[in-house]
Amino acid sequence: MELLEERIRKDGTVKEGNVLKVDIFLNHQMDIDLFNEMGKEWKRLFADCPINKILTVEASGIGIACVVAQHFYAPVVFAKKTQSLNIDGEVYSTKIESFTHKKIYDVIVSKKFLSPDDHILIIDDFLANGCALEGLLDITKKAGATVEGIGIAVEKGFQQGGDLIRQRGIRLESLAIVESMDAKTGEITFRH
Repeated sequence: MELLEERIRKDGTVKEGNVLKVDIFLNHQMDIDLFNEMGKEWKRLFADCPINKILTVEASGIGIACVVAQHFYAPVVFAKKTQSLNIDGEVYSTKIESFTHKKIYDVIVSKKFLSPDDHILIIDDFLANGCALEGLLDITKKAGATVEGIGIAVEKGFQQGGDLIRQRGIRLESLAIVESMDAKTGEITFRH
């Protein structure tokens, strides 16, 4: 998606350790007009799928997922990283390792929000090694739900996550795939 690539070039910052900071428009301060264009694109890409729920993980994916959900007229369910007192009943749980935070989280979704009748579109802001997606796929499998596909805003194409997901035969639509980035020069190249 050219609009997203242009925004990454303009406002993204490459840091040491393969970190791409896009917090000015994607995952701290959020550009809702950009999110709306992303939602339109995923709706176009997944128009042939009977999606009735959007699934993401706390926290950065929530804003994007909410805007995307408007295009599918579907609710958003997000996997919580902590058990809280307001979650009653049984839950699906899995472990997710965060690339950015170098930490393993136990994530949960209440069983009342996912079922075998659900056709899921997973949405997230970044895909690096695929750990978050593997966790969400595990939760949907436990629920017996059908994963229609995955929508990622920014995929790091030089890391293994996208390849691992595609090798499993899961439809993955990333709107910007970063082929390479250089922390010294700030240069970012994209795969087309």
